[in-house]
Amino acid sequence: MAGGECKSNDYGAAAYWDARYSSSSAGSPASGGGGEFFDWYQTYSALRPLLRACLPASSRVLMLGCGNSLLSEGMAKDGYEDIVNIDISSVVIEQMREKHKEIPQLTYMQMDVRDMSFFGDESFDCVLDKGTLDAMMCADDAPDGASKMLAEVARLLRPRGIYLLVTYGAPKERVPLLNQAGCSWSIALYIMPTPGYQLKMSKGAPQPTMEELALTEDGPPDYVLKDPDSHFIYVCHKLAVEEANCRDIDPEETANAN
Repeated sequence: MAGGECKSNDYGAAAYWDARYSSSSAGSPASGGGGEFFDWYQTYSALRPLLRACLPASSRVLMLGCGNSLLSEGMAKDGYEDIVNIDISSVVIEQMREKHKEIPQLTYMQMDVRDMSFFGDESFDCVLDKGTLDAMMCADDAPDGASKMLAEVARLLRPRGIYLLVTYGAPKERVPLLNQAGCSWSIALYIMPTPGYQLKMSKGAPQPTMEELALTEDGPPDYVLKDPDSHFIYVCHKLAVEEANCRDIDPEETANAN
């Protein structure tokens, strides 16, 4: 999904991902299959400063669409204590269970992100999403499936819990989707060059850089960085009921009532 473009594949289908992760010809970094382990988008080392700043190691974390990423492994080695990893592909879940059977902080479960009813309300402190919303926007049931996933994310998070989304989706595309009915967030937005661009510019090891962008009351900025290719990172804090109610009040109505 380079550049966030959708292809003809149904990225919301278990059969597609099972075949991809089973294929011996898919074991290259470009495809991330065939029993190989590969981080789409950004690595833990790149995301670590942000994660450490906003997420205590004691947090209960849910990793959406974990695939064969090593993000969870990196977090566990860095002290995070409880990470539940889910993916629609039973093939990759078995691969990751086997790889991480000696790391008790990591749990793996086959599950569809559009229906996570196995978990009770407010079960997690953080939901991490590295490309899964992008995949859902390329599913055959998009955008309905993506909306179902986001509603489930909001349900599963405790008040002030964090949904951390790494995506190709620019603010004009993602903020309205995030703020669908039933979802109330306080959103901070960051932008980070892709690892490929960093390598090209540094002529060697990438040097992760992250820039915070302003989200104004008038809505998301009409901002898309064309060069370098970039990922947008949304740190969404779930508002408590009273916070959401306060945000919905029209200041002019309050002034007139007084």
